[in-house]
Amino acid sequence: MVMNPLEDKAEEAATFLKMLASAPRLMLLCHMAEEEVSVGQLADLTGMRMPTVSQQLALLRAQGIVATRRDGTTIYYRLASEAAKDVMHLLQRHFCPPEVLAAAKQGLAETAG
Repeated sequence: MVMNPLEDKAEEAATFLKMLASAPRLMLLCHMAEEEVSVGQLADLTGMRMPTVSQQLALLRAQGIVATRRDGTTIYYRLASEAAKDVMHLLQRHFCPPEVLAAAKQGLAETAG
């Protein structure tokens, strides 16, 4: 059966949205929306275990949503997909404004200090 172009795009969008339909992945993407970050930084920022962070990042990378850059032994992640950048900025505006992200980072600094 031949799908029409709209069906193709609907399938593509559904796959993309399924990747975003996860609170842990959204937390990771929220931090990457502003800057590239390492796995260790993401684990610290989110409170997730490093293996969990790595597993979620692997799924996002396989879908082309994030990309990596290696610096020595450290791998940095950033948003790669323009669609992901657009969606994350929209989600941040409605659900995670700068003060919420800053409070999350401040809470992390207080527990570490």
